[in-house]
Amino acid sequence: MRRLIVYILCLLVAGCMLGPNYHRPAVNTPQSFYYEVKDAQDTVNTLWWQQFQDPVLDRLIDEALANNKSVKIAAANVEQAAGLLTQTRSQLFPQLGYGASGTRFRDSERMATPVPSTVPNPQTAYQVLATASWEIDLWGRIRRLTESAQANLLATEEARRGVILSLVATVANGYLQLRGLDEQLVISKRSLSTYAESVRLFELQFSYGQVSQMTVEQARTQYETAAATIPQIENQIVKTENALSILLGHNPGVIPRGKSIYELALPAVPSGIPSQVLERRPDILLAEQNLISANALIGAARALYFPSISLTGTYGDASHDLHKLFNGPARMWNYTGTITGPLFTFGAISGQVRQAEAAGKAALIGYEAVIQAAFADVENALVSRTKLSDQLSAQSRLVKASQEYERLARLQYDGGYAPYSTVLQAQQQLFPAELTLAQNRASVFISYVDIYQAMGGGWITKADSIASGAAAEKAPVKK
Repeated sequence: MRRLIVYILCLLVAGCMLGPNYHRPAVNTPQSFYYEVKDAQDTVNTLWWQQFQDPVLDRLIDEALANNKSVKIAAANVEQAAGLLTQTRSQLFPQLGYGASGTRFRDSERMATPVPSTVPNPQTAYQVLATASWEIDLWGRIRRLTESAQANLLATEEARRGVILSLVATVANGYLQLRGLDEQLVISKRSLSTYAESVRLFELQFSYGQVSQMTVEQARTQYETAAATIPQIENQIVKTENALSILLGHNPGVIPRGKSIYELALPAVPSGIPSQVLERRPDILLAEQNLISANALIGAARALYFPSISLTGTYGDASHDLHKLFNGPARMWNYTGTITGPLFTFGAISGQVRQAEAAGKAALIGYEAVIQAAFADVENALVSRTKLSDQLSAQSRLVKASQEYERLARLQYDGGYAPYSTVLQAQQQLFPAELTLAQNRASVFISYVDIYQAMGGGWITKADSIASGAAAEKAPVKK
């Protein structure tokens, strides 16, 4: 017995793990971002949404982190993956169990071989056993499966962090879009009020024969144009509010407002280099863990070519009399060592190996694709911020010029030097220009959110702590 145990321990020490060991693949990364901002600041570990300086937005994000259903589902998925890892890793250790039985039976006395008179009939039998079994992981199959389960757990954790990343960015974008729509609604109602006054005055002048009906209808056309815009904006506002409410974990409803789109502060542009993006973004880290898992499964599949060694044993007592169950003569035990292995499988194992190797190739390609997409996201976010800022500046100048044009056109009309069509033309340019200016300003703020989302960063950890803290406060107290 001792020699067998020593031999098994020697096998375990000398045991190897089949399959390739994971090494992070080399990827072609750019040296820098093409549209990188020179005055970018290190904001990796800050709650970047607080830079907008709007307490209402801060509260909305805190509420979303505490109540969002997707975050809770992602957390449950992490718990599930952790349980699967525990289950898989348990196979590395001996499995212990127990059993007990009590039986009373009677044999027929009319059988061809009757029961001897010296044998009691009916009989009673009792048994208590402790069982043990252990598969020796000589070729590393279980260790590779454990490695794969560990990677799946980490991948699930990164998926949860990705949900947090997306949630914070989506809430911030939705709120900024909502404030932009609010400003567009203010502009539309203000313009509608101005146009309504013009229609009233022209109708009065028309009744006295001072203007033609064409002038009245021109004014009414401008009024109805603004009137038709208002329901469209209100429709978008309600839909945006409902979407935000769902993100907050609430039923659809009204969203509180804070600062206007003109009062919000512009956050700093986060600094970063391509290599840091590889370490920050949850989707890249998730793809790498999937690659690690697939790599480990190749070794687990290859280990099926080799024999499996298992040890089983029982130890206990058996007796016909319950009061004699634990006496010395009732003692019983046995142990068994088995070796099983494939001989002819007709492709069953080789097929599994090919599947695992193909899955590994797919995971590698997916990892590289995620990295390329991540760099594209960062570049797109950086160029959007730059170009949207230029567009906002140009649109601001356009609105200023349109306002001056409308003022001069009205002065000329009031002085009798120009027809009302000149005023109408000026107003037709000013109204959409003001709406576009509000849209552009909201888009500029959203572009900053997109940069933080594209670069990832340590702020996700801080957001995670907010979500975890809120979940802990809401957890029921166990009594």
